[in-house]
Amino acid sequence: MRVIDLINSNKKTAFSFEVLPPLKGNGLEKIFHTIDTLKEFDPKYINITTHRSDIAYKTTDNGLFRQVVERKRPGTVAVAAAIKNTYNIPAVPHVICSGFTKSEIEYMLIDLDFLGIYDLLLLRGDKSKNESVFSSISDGHHYAIDLQEQVNLYNQGHFLDGSTIDRNGRRFSYGVAGYPEKHEEAPNLKSDMSFLKAKVDAGAEYIVTQMFFDNNKFFDFVKRCREVGINVPIIPGIKPITNISQLAILPKIFHVDIPEELACELRNCKTAEAAKQIGVEWGIHQAKELIANNVPSIHFYTLNATPSVRDIAKQVY
Repeated sequence: MRVIDLINSNKKTAFSFEVLPPLKGNGLEKIFHTIDTLKEFDPKYINITTHRSDIAYKTTDNGLFRQVVERKRPGTVAVAAAIKNTYNIPAVPHVICSGFTKSEIEYMLIDLDFLGIYDLLLLRGDKSKNESVFSSISDGHHYAIDLQEQVNLYNQGHFLDGSTIDRNGRRFSYGVAGYPEKHEEAPNLKSDMSFLKAKVDAGAEYIVTQMFFDNNKFFDFVKRCREVGINVPIIPGIKPITNISQLAILPKIFHVDIPEELACELRNCKTAEAAKQIGVEWGIHQAKELIANNVPSIHFYTLNATPSVRDIAKQVY
């Protein structure tokens, strides 16, 4: 059953979460520990992030530097297969524009097709750490909607070169990202909404939002979506704050606001454990209010926050 079908058929707010592939050279133990910690809450699916390659500089024997291309977290497709086979939980790998050529994406789709993994989250992805603004690599996609067009072409039974694929009726189903507080590169909320509407019109079956800490911003986002004719399920993404330093880090990296009430409580914390507990309490409040408003699912971002996510889920699921 596709993720969209699981979401639509669930009578109560579903639970899902996201994991990162292990750093190059590490095993799956940490991912399996995260899943083992959270599987009691009946996750309907698990997302696996994809990470672009970046430029790094290595010292040579003569003391000079050489430029190399590194991907610190490879293995998204393999991790998705491992989750599916080990836990029998639907896996949703991220497919991104950032750092990938169209041909590399096509081969990723072929591998997923062979593995019987047909749920995707299609994203533009982050800019390179060396860039001030996003730029696509040579023969890559610049926008998520262009990536959607490639997946749609594959679904229709065609490779990039025009040759045909025997699809046997199998199709990829996918969601896209939404930004309650506006994508950082969108000039305004109205244009950001028009871009999202175009992605839904192009075939996105659901939307997963960027993290937010003010539920009113999510509710306003949903209202604006419905007003422009976006009628697919909208899944709120939340992340519990786990330490005081995130007061500065999260707004800088993810371009989200932290409500003053939460910020004030965190600033008054004397210990890391106290800050973590504030994050859990805020997450419980967010989740309960979202469930009371009948959201179809809540998607948790678990990076460095698995124990907090478990503490929240125990109170609301």
